[in-house]
This record gives sequence, structure tokens and C-alpha cells, in this order.
Amino acid sequence: MSPLSSDELRGIREELNAGTTPTVWFTGSAVGVQEGRSGKVVALGEPAEGDFIQVRPAGSKDVLSFSAAEVTKVKPPRKKAAPPEPPAKPAAKPRPATPAPAPAPAAAKPPAAQERPAAPAKPAAPAKPKPAAAPAAASTTPAAESTARRKPRQAKPIGGATVTLTADQDGQWSVEVSAGKKRVVRPTPVAANAVAQAAKALHDDVAAAVEPLIDAAREQQRQRVEQLRAELAVAQAALDELGN
Repeated sequence: MSPLSSDELRGIREELNAGTTPTVWFTGSAVGVQEGRSGKVVALGEPAEGDFIQVRPAGSKDVLSFSAAEVTKVKPPRKKAAPPEPPAKPAAKPRPATPAPAPAPAAAKPPAAQERPAAPAKPAAPAKPKPAAAPAAASTTPAAESTARRKPRQAKPIGGATVTLTADQDGQWSVEVSAGKKRVVRPTPVAANAVAQAAKALHDDVAAAVEPLIDAAREQQRQRVEQLRAELAVAQAALDELGN
């Protein structure tokens, strides 16, 4: 399956600008998604970012990032269904056993005086030794050697994930998730109290590192509130004077 070309990327960008969500299919290079599965493109960044194509796989609510080599506009052919197996033949009915014929009565022997002496038995000829089987050929065919050299295809290892919490100068927190080199979740704002609870649940050292940042943000917001209250008092006084 061929990756996306520059013309196909230009066409996808035009469809997104028109308000539609183009359909793409995942190639064998896609990590974590089955080859041939379809998805909807919801956003398109700059190629310099690497995984700049935001795709929501079919049957999923998650939006993942992919490169141009991991998706294609060419729809894969459908796999033909295997032909049904023929019905099993009914078992043959057993035939009734034929009764064995009764043995014939033995003929009467002539008197002993008239019996002829039996001829002496000839010695049995010695059995001829059978020739030994030819040894198997030591060398194998080229086809067998190539089959022996083939190694089973190893499954792609499942990579880990990295969760990053970031606090800006204004005390606002955001979370970002990456799987290997692919960014799964872009920076998303989160509440400071949620960060504090998560830090306490993880480890005491994590809570000790996060708590000063939250305290500093709380003090900054308190000062901001005091400033706004002072400005509000000045504005209220000016309003009262204009009313009088």
C-alpha cells in the first residue's frame, strides 16, 4: 500500500477546509492499528512535525497522530471468503456376515498295507539376504534449504507511554501523552486540584515536588484577587461620586 503523496495531502487539506472528513486506510507501517483498517482525518498539521495527520480510526473515539507513510488513500481489496467445506459422506452400512460353509467329511483312508512310504522331505533352501536400503541423500534440495532459513515474522513490540504534566508562569497546568515518538494526546488543560490529588496518589516525593508549585499559583491568584478588589473599590467610589 503506497503512502500519501504531496498531491493527496493537498487534496485532504482542501477537503478539511471544505468541512468534510476524508477517509484513509492504515498501511503496514502504522503502529498500534491493524493494516487495512479505515479512519477519518480530522486535522492536518505541518509535515515538519513528523506525525502531523490526526486520524480517528473506525469504531473508535480516540484521535491519534500518524505520518504520511502510515496512511494511504488507496482502499485495500477485500479478502475472498474461503469456499465452504463439502458435506461429509455417510458411513457405509455394515454388510451381514456370511455363515462359513460346513467342513466336508474326511475321506476314508485305504488300509495300512496299501499305503506307500512318503518321500523324504527336501531340505529348505537358505533364505537369500535382502540388499540393504540405500542411505538417504545427505544434501537437501535448494527449496528445503530456503524454507529452513526462513524465520517467523516477529510481532511488533508494544511500546510504553509517557505522561507529562506542565505548569506555566500563570499557574495553569496541562497534560500531554506520547507513545514512543508519536504524540497521542496534545497538551490539554487540567485543574490544579486534580494535579495535586494525582501527585499524592502516586508518591510522596511527587507530591512534595508539585505542592510548592500549586502553593505559588494559589498565592499568585490571591494577590490577583486582592488587586481586583482594590480596583473594584476605587471604581465603586468613583461611581458613588458621579451618582451624588
